[in-house]
Amino acid sequence: MKIARFSSGEDPQYGIIDGDEIVVLQGDPMFQGFVTTEERVGLASVKLLAPVIPRSKVVAVGKNYADHAAEMGGVVPERPLLFLKPNTSVIGTGDAIVLPPDSRQVEHEAELAIVIGSVAKNVRAEDYADVIFGYTIANDVTARDLQKLDGQWARAKGFDTFCPLGPYIETEFDWRDALIEARVDGELRQEGNLSEMIFTIPEIVAYASRAFTLLPGDVILTGTPAGVSPFSSGQTVDISIAGLGTLSNRAR
Repeated sequence: MKIARFSSGEDPQYGIIDGDEIVVLQGDPMFQGFVTTEERVGLASVKLLAPVIPRSKVVAVGKNYADHAAEMGGVVPERPLLFLKPNTSVIGTGDAIVLPPDSRQVEHEAELAIVIGSVAKNVRAEDYADVIFGYTIANDVTARDLQKLDGQWARAKGFDTFCPLGPYIETEFDWRDALIEARVDGELRQEGNLSEMIFTIPEIVAYASRAFTLLPGDVILTGTPAGVSPFSSGQTVDISIAGLGTLSNRAR
């Protein structure tokens, strides 16, 4: 089931995507269930918003693909390498990535995102699915020069607009084998498969929940394959995952 958060000029609404229409829900399905208003609106007539605004945090995993760890000049981590992005970095598909004046090298990172659906603490790997609401696409935008300068990643990955999410949440998605790509102005920059992740979704959820209490609406980014590269003002970054659509953002 594809869940969209959208606007038609008023307050944000939620709905189930059904072909070229959205079946409008009475409220946020994460908290109010899938109760419909029986209203339908055309998908083309609304603006899709970030499908979720994390209540507290975006947890991200670094160097979770061996080829990306190699291109960054590092070894594969022995355990998931976690960092945080603020929820103020979240934007939706079609929104602009604002390039900060402090950086001269902003890069894309195509990633699968997990959307947490219930309070989760010390989750066992075999129970991971019980706490997941669904999956969406993320771009872990990174000011690479600042990442190297600072020696830690909070500023480089935490600027406003540096966490595009979307276009919708898929509640039934097989993460074990799906193509993931990034294109800049149509040029293929990243290409990989989710099966290449070093740490799997169950392992990531279990590990992260031992450190942080995960709340409904929190998001976990699962790492990026090789091919990260800079983009500049005026260029459009498209992140695609088979079965989840395309997240598209123009830089300015």
